[in-house]
Amino acid sequence: MLDKYLVTLLIFTPLAGSLISLFLGDRAEQLRKFTMGVLLLEAVWGILLTMAYQSGIPTIQLAQNVNWITLDLGLLGRVSIDYAVGIDGLNLALTLLAIFVLLIGAASSWAITQKARSYFSLYLLLSGSIIGCFLAQDFFLFYLFFEFMLLPMYFLIGLWGGDRREYAALKYFVYTFAGSLLILIAMIGLYLSAIDPVETALLLGLAPDISAITPEIIDNVQKLLADGHIAPEKLAHTFRFEYLVNAANYIPGTVLHPESTIAFAGISLRTLAFWFLFAGFAVKLPIVPVHTWLPDAHVEAPTPISVVLAGILLKVGGYGLIRVVDGFFPGEALANSTPLALLGAISIVYGGFNALAQFDFKKMIAYSSVSHMGFVVLGIAAFNPQGFNGAIYQMVSHGVLSAMLFLIVGVIYERVHDRRIDHYKGLVHAMPRYAVMTGIAFFATLGLPGFSGFVGELFTLMGGFGAAQIPAWIPAISTLGIVLAAMYCLWTFQRMFFDKFWYVGDEKKLTDLTPRELTLFSILAISTLVLGLFPNLIFHTTENTVAYWLELISRTN
Repeated sequence: MLDKYLVTLLIFTPLAGSLISLFLGDRAEQLRKFTMGVLLLEAVWGILLTMAYQSGIPTIQLAQNVNWITLDLGLLGRVSIDYAVGIDGLNLALTLLAIFVLLIGAASSWAITQKARSYFSLYLLLSGSIIGCFLAQDFFLFYLFFEFMLLPMYFLIGLWGGDRREYAALKYFVYTFAGSLLILIAMIGLYLSAIDPVETALLLGLAPDISAITPEIIDNVQKLLADGHIAPEKLAHTFRFEYLVNAANYIPGTVLHPESTIAFAGISLRTLAFWFLFAGFAVKLPIVPVHTWLPDAHVEAPTPISVVLAGILLKVGGYGLIRVVDGFFPGEALANSTPLALLGAISIVYGGFNALAQFDFKKMIAYSSVSHMGFVVLGIAAFNPQGFNGAIYQMVSHGVLSAMLFLIVGVIYERVHDRRIDHYKGLVHAMPRYAVMTGIAFFATLGLPGFSGFVGELFTLMGGFGAAQIPAWIPAISTLGIVLAAMYCLWTFQRMFFDKFWYVGDEKKLTDLTPRELTLFSILAISTLVLGLFPNLIFHTTENTVAYWLELISRTN
């Protein structure tokens, strides 16, 4: 019985916790424990969700579909917006990653003592919004959660960040909001162009209620639609993913019909809508050239918010590229796979070179995220099972590794408030446990076999080389990202940890990991090792849905 409500519980548990936290005291330790308790409950829901998930079923499972907003507009038809949520192989692993990273972020928030009630309330609001994004199956609902993420993150950076926090928060807001507007424009165009065949069948009187709807009735509605035999006032427009991905549900003659020839300045409106959506999600991912907000946001954000930002928030962009961009515009995505793969390769190489040039430890890791997200774009552009499965795996792997890397920076920053790489030498002598954990994180990040970083990069590159529509030189250039990762990781490790112990400031403050810090790092280190040794933990949940998804969008194309 509980299975039916698991997806909704995952969304609303942190949202309810955010509201409750406003009525608690302002004691930071009490609020942090409450937040961790809420997220531990989320972990319980996540475990039950995984147990209920059937990997052999490629379509949406454990779905809840409730009519939310219905409005008759006369000759303009009917507005139909649903509370539609569910799980499949495209979002299960990312949802579990979100729960894991959010719990790590809450546990690492021990340095937050000022305005604690506001901080943890915003943190839980952000948690519910992120998970809602992954689980939403209605574009309007997805966009609602997508926008909700913007507000708490803006305040979490702007109020608890570093010296230039206002600038970084504003830059993050402007970039993300601009991307959201592009998504909104495309979303409205899709809504005006597509129908909900079930609601339309009810308007036409083909069935007394939803329970009486059969596949034959839906086929009949789609045939009537294609022949132009349905009056405009009898059309129920929709935001539902399952209907927007099916070309048979598009109204002939509308701007975003798959066969539409409507153009603006010589460019097809479908192509424009495709690029609008791509740009909106590319900002969130981010990829070059819309990445510049990320280093500033990371440098100024407090450590736990950097953990969440890199560990999970960026993955909403990658998920949007798969679910929305490729799902709704497969023809345009396939036709533009070469420039998309090239953008991924540019991000890989550009991010790697920038990481290599940094003296700020945190900024180096931020640019490494740009580089690693380029592999996600390359895998998605490949349009094959290796690429798609590899892209999802890479997002999960990077979520774990980036969380670990930003915690590593947070350890020394909280001790001496100094992130300059060249200000440290021989840390292995003063902080041996810290050196071991940093070494594990660096070797996993550069793609050492046995760790998760190797598997994600391998499969995305296999997808790139195996894609007939992508020139082989693009994935070949992308392999340079692996070399660059080895260079900036090993060079940083050598400069900071080898030689005689020395620090430009007070050396006595550089104490080794506390038991609490060691526990967090151990969990993350074990996670990347387990994922690297047993990649089927992810691939087993994704492969059937990815195969089904590729077949579905190829039919639409």
